[in-house]
Amino acid sequence: MGGFFLRLWLRWSLGVVFFSLFFASIISSTITFYLYLINSVDTINKEILSALTDIAIFWFPISFSFSILITLFLSIKYLFNRCYNNYRFELLECSTKESIKDISYRDLIKVWRKYLSTIIWLSSSMLIIALIFTNLFTTYKTLFEWFNIYYLLLFILLSGYFSLVILSSRSKQVKISKC
Repeated sequence: MGGFFLRLWLRWSLGVVFFSLFFASIISSTITFYLYLINSVDTINKEILSALTDIAIFWFPISFSFSILITLFLSIKYLFNRCYNNYRFELLECSTKESIKDISYRDLIKVWRKYLSTIIWLSSSMLIIALIFTNLFTTYKTLFEWFNIYYLLLFILLSGYFSLVILSSRSKQVKISKC
């Protein structure tokens, strides 16, 4: 069973990281291109290219924050009905407790809320532990000296594993079955 959760988590975490980076790159590039177009369409020289790069770098962490939330919602659909180590997650209908074969995002809203709340609580717990560790063993004085969206993603990915492990016990719509 441990291999099931590890493989499921690896696939989930790679998908979350890849698509979050992809969406953030698109959003940041779109904002940068839009700002370039509305200000002036001059020929691109070193100064303009440097300014556009600074704008894209500024917008990337902001768009990365939003893209993580979007990707967390989109990625939960692909956790179901795939075999890993002869086990799989099945999504059940509320009323009949029958397995849903063609899962829509509308079917996932209740499960996603529980899944996201578990990730939030676990990430918050890890953040508190990291804050205590930081205060006791490092020279950092505040959380914001080292904490950024990339550390938050690390906490989300780590708590995502544990959230997957407890998902079937927290949600009555999720069942682990052999395949």
